Amino acid sequence: MKSSSRGLFEEAKKYMPGGVNSPVRAFGAVDATPLFISEARGAKIYDVEGREYIDYLLSWGPMILGHSHPAVIEAINQAARRGTSYGAPTELEIEMARLLVDAFPSLEMVRMVNSGTEAVMSAIRLARGYTGREKIIKFEGCYHGHADSLLVKAGSGVATLGIPDSPGVPRRLAELTITLPFNDTGAVRSAVEQYGDDLACIIVEAVAGNMGVVPPMPGFLETLREITSQHDTLLIFDEVITGFRLTYGGFQNLAGIKPDLTCLGKIIGGGLPVGAFGGKKDIMEKLAPSGPVYQAGTLSGNPVAISAGIATLKILRKGATGYDETNRRTSLLCEGMKELFTKGDIPVCINRIGSMFTVFFTPHPVFDFSSALRSDTKRFGSFFREMLANQIYMAPSQFETSFVSFAHTDEDIEKTLAVCKRALYRI
Repeated sequence: MKSSSRGLFEEAKKYMPGGVNSPVRAFGAVDATPLFISEARGAKIYDVEGREYIDYLLSWGPMILGHSHPAVIEAINQAARRGTSYGAPTELEIEMARLLVDAFPSLEMVRMVNSGTEAVMSAIRLARGYTGREKIIKFEGCYHGHADSLLVKAGSGVATLGIPDSPGVPRRLAELTITLPFNDTGAVRSAVEQYGDDLACIIVEAVAGNMGVVPPMPGFLETLREITSQHDTLLIFDEVITGFRLTYGGFQNLAGIKPDLTCLGKIIGGGLPVGAFGGKKDIMEKLAPSGPVYQAGTLSGNPVAISAGIATLKILRKGATGYDETNRRTSLLCEGMKELFTKGDIPVCINRIGSMFTVFFTPHPVFDFSSALRSDTKRFGSFFREMLANQIYMAPSQFETSFVSFAHTDEDIEKTLAVCKRALYRI
């Protein structure tokens, strides 16, 4: 008997909480049954029933080259044949570190870890150890992984599921986390004035991507850099999503800002679990074994994952045309959708930067978490289901980002707009 997504989901719920290993995959916010995927190639994914979808989720961002890129698969295969894990240093780790340092002017040293969450929690520990301070500032709707102190007013699945602050986070840790509105420089100045003497760091998504796409307003990141420098507080850019997504390097390259520490993930693993954090040498050398701040990982620098990442970055390094074409196609898609929604008299705000975009079902501009929360999530759910029924796979939450890859074609964009036009009549 042929497997079905619905049947597999019911089976999965017997063995895994909610039937999934990451909450938003359950499609609960869009009142749908999650697809169980059997394979993926280029800009397409295929479910267990054999249906093909144009994929704008791209594994939540990492697959910028598209799925199953031949050079990446070959790198994985070659590495796996030599052994999947050594628990010892490899030359590959030096090559990856050199690529990252060369791509980011703010990076002098890096450490590889296994996920974006691990990168962020390690960077914050390092910031506290380096400064001798305890408090941190984060921003409402910015999701930095599921480490305890970072789940306070977080975005991503926390926002999708309507969980205000996660049970299990000790109150003491929450008290050390000061949460401010994104893009509000006045709130930042006031908070730093009040807490500056005990403020280890300010952490921010360089472009918010976990309350949907919300770019920084002009001057916002510059103000963070100015204020942190004045108060000997570290500035951490979370570029887990934006690292190598908008350009070869990070959004900081485009903005001309050097944070003290940067967190990376997603694209640098080429589709395998990888994270990294890095920054100024004098800060990074506080990490063990050079310094007293402890951080470790059995699979950090795993040769298979690092090989996939190196192959991806080498392609991206030569890929200025690929970035330009992907941005052009994303613009065509978003402008086309905006025109269709306008003709259909359906109020939307479409935020886009590079190849990242979100369709917010609200007539108002979305510039922070509060304005994102004014979106009509029920209408978004209807839109998502109609697109999915016509084989267009987008982020299954109003508060997540959709992506375009180098593998998408003009024909994919045209088909997506045709489906969108039909979907509007149904929602």
